[in-house]
Amino acid sequence: MTFFIAMFVFFMMFIFKYIDDFVGKGIDASILAELFFYFSLTTIPMALPLAILLSSLMTFGNLGEHFELTAMKSSGMALQKVMMPLIVTTVILSISAFYFSNNILPYTNLKAGALLYDVRESKPALLFKEGVFNNSLDGFSIRVNKKDKDGKTLRDIMIYDHRSRQGNNVVLIAKYGKMEETADKMFLVLTLKDGVSYKEMSDNPKEEKSHPLMRDKFEERIIRFDLSEFKMSRTNEDLFKSNYQMLSLSQLATASDSLHLKNEKRKTDFEKNITNSYYSKSSAFLAKIDTQKIESKDSNYFARMSKAQKLNIIEAAMNMARNAKITAESMANDIDAERYDIYRCDVEWHRKFTLSIACLVLFFIGAPLGAIIRKGGLGMPVVVSVLFFITFHILSITGEKLAKEGEVPPYQGMWMATAILLPIGIFLTIKATSDSTLFDINSYIHPIKKIFVRRKK
Repeated sequence: MTFFIAMFVFFMMFIFKYIDDFVGKGIDASILAELFFYFSLTTIPMALPLAILLSSLMTFGNLGEHFELTAMKSSGMALQKVMMPLIVTTVILSISAFYFSNNILPYTNLKAGALLYDVRESKPALLFKEGVFNNSLDGFSIRVNKKDKDGKTLRDIMIYDHRSRQGNNVVLIAKYGKMEETADKMFLVLTLKDGVSYKEMSDNPKEEKSHPLMRDKFEERIIRFDLSEFKMSRTNEDLFKSNYQMLSLSQLATASDSLHLKNEKRKTDFEKNITNSYYSKSSAFLAKIDTQKIESKDSNYFARMSKAQKLNIIEAAMNMARNAKITAESMANDIDAERYDIYRCDVEWHRKFTLSIACLVLFFIGAPLGAIIRKGGLGMPVVVSVLFFITFHILSITGEKLAKEGEVPPYQGMWMATAILLPIGIFLTIKATSDSTLFDINSYIHPIKKIFVRRKK
């Protein structure tokens, strides 16, 4: 129950984020259903840890609230023995989460990412509003003053034809018309009745100053508009396969090794190229200009040159230095970009494991916490679970961002949330085992009262 509740919450976050990309585009229900299905699967890495935390806290909270934990402990059962069936269940869920993250999630990310790209790139559905120019059709600007209730009959129509790319030189005005789609929905047929067309005859350069106008009255004219550009086209999914979120564990390891080798090779090649290109050229240039063929051991060879030769040498040296600097800066940017790619690749590699371990860590927070709080239902457990999950999520996002920017190693950034919450889980388990009154306010107030009573006596 808590798993599907968490999935629904995260799925609604996705809907609110991309709602503007769906509305008004006339996308088929089957396409939207497919997109929503894939994106609901991508919410599992977020929903599963929260569901385990909330459900374990609710379960042991109910046991504690109805004194069932007390009855078990009084019969000689330790808390660890009570938790053992759920520990086994959580381990199985963690293994399943790793399998899902490594084998299924890359495929769903690929499908969802490619489909979302196609939906966002598709054009809005063709819709004529009264009194507003519609520029959706390429080469036309259409205004309809009034639409009848049948949605097909249009009144007082004005059309600017821009297909010649010469401005508003062609205008069609009709009193009324009818708009229909063909059976295959590939063309829009607009039948104009009782209209006039105006066209400026600007084809002849000699007539540009006189601006001759041709006016043509018609009883009926049919215009066909191509609607193929309004149909959503499916992009080749192979274009998205290089994204690190769509790779498995072995593919990420291969990609990381390839990036490391490529980065090192680029550094080595740059050192050779910069040496062979600029330093050798400068030496050859100096040897060519030194017409007196003075030996390089002579420290005064530059002073004996003419002023023009000195200026040529200095200018050439400055140009070479600038070129070397620009080349070095460009290479440094390329190397940094590749290094950031390595960071992102390593981040995704560690993410495959952090999901599974997060399920275990949050279980060992939720179960003992429920035994200590002794409150079941969806009240207090939800509040506590949300607080812990927000803390876990903030730590995860912070560590991931630091890792991607190279501030910390990827393994430190991705395991930072687990490393911080694991001691909390161990501490809560110890406290729950010893029946600690960790969240009992009276246990903190009573010692303070004793101090005041002693002072009063």
